Amino acid sequence: MTVRFGVIGTGAIGREHINRITNTLSGGRIVAVTDVNQKAAREVVETFGLDAVVYPDDTSLIADTNVDAVLVTSWGPAHEGSVLKAIDAGKYVFCEKPLATTEEGCMRIVEAEMKHGKRLVQVGFMRRYDSGYVQLKDALDRNEAGEPLMIYCAHRNPDVDEKYTTDMAITDTLVHEIDVLHWLVNDDYQSVQVIFPKRTKRALDHLRDPQVIIFETKTGMHISVEVFVNCKFGYDIQCEVVCEEGTLKLPDVSGVVMKKEGRQGSTLLMDWKRRFIDAYDKELQDFMDSIQASGEPQGPTAWDGYIAATTADACVRAQQSGQRETIASADKPDFYA
Repeated sequence: MTVRFGVIGTGAIGREHINRITNTLSGGRIVAVTDVNQKAAREVVETFGLDAVVYPDDTSLIADTNVDAVLVTSWGPAHEGSVLKAIDAGKYVFCEKPLATTEEGCMRIVEAEMKHGKRLVQVGFMRRYDSGYVQLKDALDRNEAGEPLMIYCAHRNPDVDEKYTTDMAITDTLVHEIDVLHWLVNDDYQSVQVIFPKRTKRALDHLRDPQVIIFETKTGMHISVEVFVNCKFGYDIQCEVVCEEGTLKLPDVSGVVMKKEGRQGSTLLMDWKRRFIDAYDKELQDFMDSIQASGEPQGPTAWDGYIAATTADACVRAQQSGQRETIASADKPDFYA
């Protein structure tokens, strides 16, 4: 079986997914595309040599009986509407984050999927497919270092463009830690506080950078995440779990070590796309493989999208209030057990 995709949104991430489905992965084919910029949609078809229909909107694309699955890579605020339409049509959905831009929007998707009675939606939290995080998860699940007590993380970018705002440090950057840490330790967030340390001179006037986000989970675990988006030296992702009997650390990305002129070192990545390129490939391959094997996607769920949105909303409140904010989410439905 070949999964026939309709792509909603042909911008940068849409093009990358089209390329990997067409030229790298197996079991999928692009049969339809749409974008608010129709010229861009037509150019994608020509660039990749696709035998695909260019539709004027998401409604007509989803209605195409040749489309088995919808790939939502459009502007974030448009995600909810497209996902709900796809669920209503009984189509599988791979949705890049955010699933929806509000907690309420994510819950509407959760309720629609449960009403349909079958899992259709996978959210693009690719870190769960990164080999380093998979190794870390395996070590935690096997209790290799005992019960986890604390987690220290860093999410550093060399720079960001002028459109990047203080709240985007949560909604665009920290959101990946929100999901992957929740998955790693299988513990729900209870509260959050955001601290703004000394501000870097590299930040634009409207941006507070760096930030430190401190979570407490329902079992009492403390999680500290540094978000520093003007660090200059490279794209750097760190995660260390302190357990009762030892520590577990996310492995660094491997690179050639060079010794020259009295110095030793290796090249650092500057681009998040290169850091997680394998994870992007694996998540989409898993989406297709699990649909073919079991009839349902097995990756991050609509419920995971809801948890991420609820937690991110509380983090933004904590940015604004300067106080510790409660993270109040609904109870997880049995449907997503």
